[in-house]
Order: sequence, then C-alpha cells, then structure tokens
Amino acid sequence: MIRIAGDGALAFLQNLLTMDLSKPQPTYGALLSPQGKILHDVFVLPEGDVVWVDVAAEQADALLKRLMMYRLRAKLDMTLAKDKAVAVGPHGSLPGLAFDDPRVAGLGARAIVNVDSIAEGEGYDEARIKLGIGDSVQDIGSGALFPHEANLDQLNGVSFHKGCYVGQEVVSRTHHRHAVRNRILPLSFTQRIANGADIVSGDKRVGTMLSSRGENGLALIRLDRLAEAEAPLLSGAVSVNVHKPVWAQFEMTIPESVQ
Repeated sequence: MIRIAGDGALAFLQNLLTMDLSKPQPTYGALLSPQGKILHDVFVLPEGDVVWVDVAAEQADALLKRLMMYRLRAKLDMTLAKDKAVAVGPHGSLPGLAFDDPRVAGLGARAIVNVDSIAEGEGYDEARIKLGIGDSVQDIGSGALFPHEANLDQLNGVSFHKGCYVGQEVVSRTHHRHAVRNRILPLSFTQRIANGADIVSGDKRVGTMLSSRGENGLALIRLDRLAEAEAPLLSGAVSVNVHKPVWAQFEMTIPESVQ
C-alpha cells in the first residue's frame, strides 16, 4: 500500500491515472507510460484526507518513485505503508478497510489490513484465472501491454470521458479505431503449460501462455489469428481451449475448428 496524504491527492492522481477519480470511491486503473503501455495497474481507495494506492508488492517502490517524480510542487506526503497489506475474500468477510473489487463481482472484496493480522489463504489465483483476470506481475507486467490488451477497458479501468492523463492519446486512438489485436483470455487444458510457451494453430502462432493453476490458465491471444484458425490450438502436444470471459463486451470469434 502507498499512502498519499494532503490536499488535492485525488486530483493529483486524476491527472495521472486511467480511471475517473472525480468521486471519492474505490476504483481500478493504471499508470501508463507516455507511449500508452501499463507501468502499474492499481486500486485507489480514498479514506478521508488520505488516499490509499493498492499496487503489487514487487512494483511498489517503482510506483512510489514515479509518483514522487510527478508530484513537483504539490504539497503531498507519499509513503510506502509497510505496516499494511491487502486481503481478498468473499463480500462481507474481511476486516479492515474493505471494498468490493471494482473489476468483476466474482472477485469478491479487497481490504486494507495490518500486516500479519489474518492468516494467508488459498484460491485467489485460481478464481481470477477462471474469470479471465490478469495478475499485475504474472500476466500484465510493466511496460509490456496496452490497457486494452489487459482488458482494462472491460474492467472499469479506463475512462474515455475524463480529461487528459499520461498515455491518454494512445488509449483513446486505440479505442475509437477499434484497433485491439491482442487480449488476455482464459484457457482450459489437460496438462500444465509453462508461462511463456507458444500457442499455435497449425504453423501459425496465435498466442503466448501466461499464468496458470491446475487445468486453467491465461494467455495473450491474437484475436484475428484466433478467428482465422483452421486447426486445433496446441501448446507443444497439449490441446488448448480458449474461452470468452463472461464479463467481456468485446467481439471475438472462436472457430469450430479450435473448439
């Protein structure tokens, strides 16, 4: 958790992040590079005069450094709250400062809690993978994907009506030209597939494997090549089935040849 305190904290983030922060409510979005790629996807939670930024632990230092670079003369105090952690669980089950996950209802709730205040559990990765939700570190990374590729446009993570923010021009152009080639999509298979493995149809590469749990995983899929596929999808010798997420509003074609 990054803690930002001071007058105008939300307005400061509003000018940087992809989501609309005009209302003091939990939101999800990202800080982009000037070229429009995701550097860090984050949750923002206002609490009185404090704004909490929920970011992957591996990316927290880099995000804090970049926020301080953008701060300039703004009178804001920014610190890494090392005594805080993030908990996830079913709606209504969490202690601390809890809020519903703004991406998909099936992800339940998140909460800001004191470090080591609750026991570590299991099942979150499996649940998010089945829902087709990418992880900040395992799937999205930093500087690798555009917001549409990580489905932020589908997960309440991008506002197309707010003012300018870092990387906004690229995101807007992609959206209005309907120029999305790749998206993270859920898969099912019978054997484990390594992260980074190619997914092919015949001699054409269709996508790249991302994180997985059991017989379910995610992959970055080239939508036009999927639509044109004439042979079953394979990763090595493992047969792969690709699925459209239940929350997805974008158009995609899954040919009978790959089902």
